[in-house]
Amino acid sequence: MIAAGATVAALQAQTGYPQRLDPLDNRILICHALGLTRVGLITQSERMLTADEAARLGALLQRRLDGEPIAYIVGQREFFGLPFNVGPAVLIPRPDTELLVELAMERLPPSGRVLDMGTGSGAIAVALAHSRPDAAVTALDVSPAALEVARGNAALNQARVRFLESDWYSAAAGERFDLIVSNPPYIASGDRHLSEGDLRFEPSGALTDFADGLSALRTIAAGAPQHLEAGCWLLMEHGYDQAGSVRALLAAQGYTEVQSWRDLAGIERVTGGRRP
Repeated sequence: MIAAGATVAALQAQTGYPQRLDPLDNRILICHALGLTRVGLITQSERMLTADEAARLGALLQRRLDGEPIAYIVGQREFFGLPFNVGPAVLIPRPDTELLVELAMERLPPSGRVLDMGTGSGAIAVALAHSRPDAAVTALDVSPAALEVARGNAALNQARVRFLESDWYSAAAGERFDLIVSNPPYIASGDRHLSEGDLRFEPSGALTDFADGLSALRTIAAGAPQHLEAGCWLLMEHGYDQAGSVRALLAAQGYTEVQSWRDLAGIERVTGGRRP
């Protein structure tokens, strides 16, 4: 129970309500509930909570103790140095996906056209458009709710992105691009991770293909040659144990220079190839 009259310093020391929380989560929630910056948390450490503030903070801490992701509670997550608004309609952007953005920027030619498939919060497309304002960035998603979030994030970060509601390539019929990127659903149906941690709260359709975990990757790989200029790259994020399978499916479809890249944890996280 959070008591009115408790000081900010006392709450930080408490680290939890009524159980222990991660200290960083505790600090983030205190800042969010009280409208404080990290500096303000220090300079106002002896500030006493009002009854309303205590109730608001207590509710937020309980949501976290119930397992709700911290990003959904505060409504925002940083990705590639940019703020992104998030909610239950979209996946929470993760640092692992920054590798996909870095690889994409290395392979996107000046004034190039890039297609982001299954954009979700818009993290990949907005990061690319923000970092490469010369590029023409198109982002697709089948979910109208996700596209609404993505458009808001493009506006928030002053990034120019064309968003289209689309079941994979359908809305891009007849168009060609210099690069295609995607972080599609790749968790296999029935995988225990879907019922653990933050994944319990994220949209299942953005996490799993409700099959073997490779069906979306197959669809993207099969359709990309019709939308890629010759010699241009397809890059796809995938699961920690799927790199070999994704390399095999790209090689079987005639892609060249097929390879995988490791994330900061040393896991093969992104695989790609070039259209012949």
